[in-house]
Amino acid sequence: MILDIENLKGARTTAGNPDIDNPQGARTTAGNPVNPQVERTGGAPQEALSHGGVLVMDKPQGWTSHDVVAHVKRKLKARKVGHLGTLDPLATGVLVLVINGATKYSSQLDTGAKEYLTVARLGEETDTYDSEGKVIATSDVSAVTGDAVNSALSTFMGRIEQVPPMYSAIKSSGTPLYKLARKGLTVERQARQIEVYSLEVTRVELPEVEFRVLCSRGTYVRSICHDLGKLLGTGAHMAELRRTASGGFSSEEAALPGLSAEELSRRVVPLEDALRRAGVASLGVKA
Repeated sequence: MILDIENLKGARTTAGNPDIDNPQGARTTAGNPVNPQVERTGGAPQEALSHGGVLVMDKPQGWTSHDVVAHVKRKLKARKVGHLGTLDPLATGVLVLVINGATKYSSQLDTGAKEYLTVARLGEETDTYDSEGKVIATSDVSAVTGDAVNSALSTFMGRIEQVPPMYSAIKSSGTPLYKLARKGLTVERQARQIEVYSLEVTRVELPEVEFRVLCSRGTYVRSICHDLGKLLGTGAHMAELRRTASGGFSSEEAALPGLSAEELSRRVVPLEDALRRAGVASLGVKA
């Protein structure tokens, strides 16, 4: 069942989290939700590196986003490398890196929707809302039906208010929430408006529910999994997460960290092309 509120331009993966048990394995063929007709962009590797460009990486499970940044910076001998949108260590998939001069255009490049494939595990609620946390409640899931799952997920469609999890990098009085959570503290969090453009349930094999979600930046998919469990009365947490697309960039072009420096260099998208793919008009880019 596909739940879709608008014509947004827009497989079961081995999501070990947005993310794979075997990061060297096959990638999903998920399309680009923002610009599905984008062609693979090449370019002069050294020129793209010196003037700035974008490199789409496939983050393996267990790596932090910073690990990927440091790895690429060292391998390409780049002056500056940043990323557009953190992926937790549990997650795998698309991590868009900005290199050298492109770091100045991070906000312009990080405006598009993000697509994820996730697995929610019903019957177990954790303190972190994902499988890395402590199980704090369990429940029987045998009475849950596919119709009930679809009905519950439909409530997340459109513009909604989402309360971020305590285990997040959002700050309260200057302190990241996750640091407070590790001390056993819970503080009131202000709900933030997000938008879910589409939801597609791809598998229901209790206690697991797999679904694909296309959403605005800043959306916590593990909160959707947690809240799904609340609506079903079973509790739930996010067991797996894979980001399949981010803005104008998809998993089909993502590079694995094990590639050589030469191959990574060839995959760098020149900044002007990256801005075009992100739907941004020419900004008179300078080196």
